Amino acid sequence: MTHLVYKKVYKSKYLYISSSFVYNMVILFDQYNMPENIFEIIFSTNQQVVVANMLMEEMKTRGGEIGKTEMSMFATALHDGVTLESKDPSPLRKKPVVISYNKRQFYDRILTPMKTMGIIDYDLYKKTYKLSEKFNKDMMRIGLMWLQELRRPPKAFSIKTTEQKK
Repeated sequence: MTHLVYKKVYKSKYLYISSSFVYNMVILFDQYNMPENIFEIIFSTNQQVVVANMLMEEMKTRGGEIGKTEMSMFATALHDGVTLESKDPSPLRKKPVVISYNKRQFYDRILTPMKTMGIIDYDLYKKTYKLSEKFNKDMMRIGLMWLQELRRPPKAFSIKTTEQKK
């Protein structure tokens, strides 16, 4: 099992602080109420879903690949505020919606989870982000792991209550 570990070390004359973060994504879903949008399963807030959709559409319009500079410009534009206009002329959506998302939180809560799950790949040599199929392959691997667990014979164990321990 591989984990992406981010480690930061702060040093001074009298202070030494080391912190490391392991990013694990937990996907919980209801099989009977499965949303149409994949990002509604992956991300917990509506704003994160909107921002992830915006990123995906931006990358699709650029051929599925976006450079490091363009990603930074996208995050900066979100930080400054982006106006979203609805394509459907419904009477309920009369005015455009302005969405803003903190640049640091964009990298921490949107881009990093998408990279660790295999939705987006980062090419170190070309310094580009690219849409990836690794997420699909990993989901199939998880399904195969579940089938193996179902077929595995039961392990013997016993449950002891507090009365039996005495």
